[in-house]
Amino acid sequence: MLEKKIPAIRSHIERRVNKEFGDWLVEIRIVSRNLGQLAIGQASAARQREEELRMKQRQAEEQSRLSLRDCVYALEEEDDDGFGGIGDEGKDGYSNGGSGMFGFDLTPLYRAYHIHQTLGLEDRFKQYYFENRKLQLTSDFQVSSMTPFLESHQTFFAQIAGFFIVEDRILRTGGRLISKMEVENLWDTAMSKMCSVLEDQFSRMQTANHLLLIKDYVSLLGVTLRQYGYPVDALLDVLSKHRDKYHELLLSDCRKQIAEALAADKFEQMLMKKEYEYSMNVLSFQLQTSDITPAFPYVAPFSSTVPDCCRIVRSFIEDSVSFMSYGGQLDFYDVVKKYLDRLLTEVLDGALLKLINTSIHGVSQAMQVAANMVVLERACDFFFRHAAQLSGVPLRMVERSRRQFPLNKARDVAEEMLSGLLKQKVDGFMTLIENVNWMADEAPQSGNEYVNEVIIYLETLVSTAQQILPVQVLKRVIQEVLSHIAEMIVGALLGESVKRFNINAIMGIDVDVRLLESFAENQAPLLSDADANQLKTALVEARQLSNLLLSSHPENFLNPVIRERSYNSLDHRKVVIISEKLKDQPDRLFGTFGSRAYKQNPKKKSLDAMIKRLKDVN
Repeated sequence: MLEKKIPAIRSHIERRVNKEFGDWLVEIRIVSRNLGQLAIGQASAARQREEELRMKQRQAEEQSRLSLRDCVYALEEEDDDGFGGIGDEGKDGYSNGGSGMFGFDLTPLYRAYHIHQTLGLEDRFKQYYFENRKLQLTSDFQVSSMTPFLESHQTFFAQIAGFFIVEDRILRTGGRLISKMEVENLWDTAMSKMCSVLEDQFSRMQTANHLLLIKDYVSLLGVTLRQYGYPVDALLDVLSKHRDKYHELLLSDCRKQIAEALAADKFEQMLMKKEYEYSMNVLSFQLQTSDITPAFPYVAPFSSTVPDCCRIVRSFIEDSVSFMSYGGQLDFYDVVKKYLDRLLTEVLDGALLKLINTSIHGVSQAMQVAANMVVLERACDFFFRHAAQLSGVPLRMVERSRRQFPLNKARDVAEEMLSGLLKQKVDGFMTLIENVNWMADEAPQSGNEYVNEVIIYLETLVSTAQQILPVQVLKRVIQEVLSHIAEMIVGALLGESVKRFNINAIMGIDVDVRLLESFAENQAPLLSDADANQLKTALVEARQLSNLLLSSHPENFLNPVIRERSYNSLDHRKVVIISEKLKDQPDRLFGTFGSRAYKQNPKKKSLDAMIKRLKDVN
């Protein structure tokens, strides 16, 4: 009787066990998702602890006042809780039978497996298990077209992570239910699918931050599953492959932000009323020139463009480092530096050039931009140091490899524009040179009208500019302007409007040049004696021409040694043209006209000889 019922009992047991197993298959999908999210969350928490520890280390290194003991304490006060692998024996809370801390219960599976072994159906169950799990994994690969991948990527990857955490556990504790080869085959399939999905989704994305968010989560997925022995290099290769696209999008974002920041600038010095404003706009980017906190309200030498652009560049660096971190490449500073160079030389320098060429019209605006460029030069040093610190590179390596200022084109154009605008202003006063009496009966003792107006303007300019421009920039600009004035003086003597002049007029020009030289010397307290002497050299052409025309022996110009020493800035063709105008003066300049005892003035004779020789050279 009992023997007849055995098939029915056997069939009942199979149905009952299969139902329990089917319920477990449904439940394990939900459990896997939660398990994957929790495991990736633990990886994220561990990473956050690492970042905090690095930040404390950087702070300790920067605070030179800390003693060695203080530094050690600052670095070791972090607790020692690490990220233990969820699947490690004795740590994960799993048990073969009951529910673990994650609700991860394998009892129904192992019961079904044991019963099928008892019934002699082990191979069939193993095949049935593998096929069902493979179907589940295939279902997990589906990416919804209704939901943006940015919103669904965490669920997508967490589901797959949980699946393989479960399979790792079953491989280690489930007897021969599934083989290592089968798990590896499933993983290869999953890896291929995840890479394909990432490639497709990354190719569609046009927002840098979206790529960064997904990259961060994928790198956490890699950290999580690597702990279980799954190879994740192919995933990291996909992330690395899209490094260029990410940075191109990031550069595009920064280009827009920088354009907006420059457009909003009023080219006025920033006023900071509180210490926190000073900290946020100056100390944050190491723009201070002194360790002493200024009194408030504080007027900075730069406009809002500087801290606004600094914030954009700093954010770029941090985003770049975030994308490169945990992507399988340990030494990535060179990559970050390469894109930082591009941001500065292509984007920021280009935007500043465009601003200077299209929006700067007045001297005050040009002066402010030139002042900004000097501060940005200090900021660029901070940018590369900041990138090195975040990339884990010693600062001494950055100091060794320091390159030229990446914004040098904009800096040079800014100074050129400022010099050009100042020259235009000076040109307005230099038109008064037309009022000079070139055939004066007496030499003017206090200089001609034009030079007095020019000097008043230059003194006013220096008084204003020294409040904004660093002294070296001010020196370069003033030197350009003085050189221009000297050219204008020589140009007036050379030009068609002056047909001839006498020695009194040249003596007046000599006084003008001396007044300009005196102005240059008077800048020594602001600059230095050496810089003031450099300013004087800007007038050298006018000075040497005046000396030559007033010399008792102008033929010395023909002597190579004397010429190199005293007249090296003079072009002999200009000398010929100008000297001939002096020659055409009334003879009374060189002697008594009409006198029977007339004898040619030695200076006139010397001048004529010089002109003849120089013409022969031509």
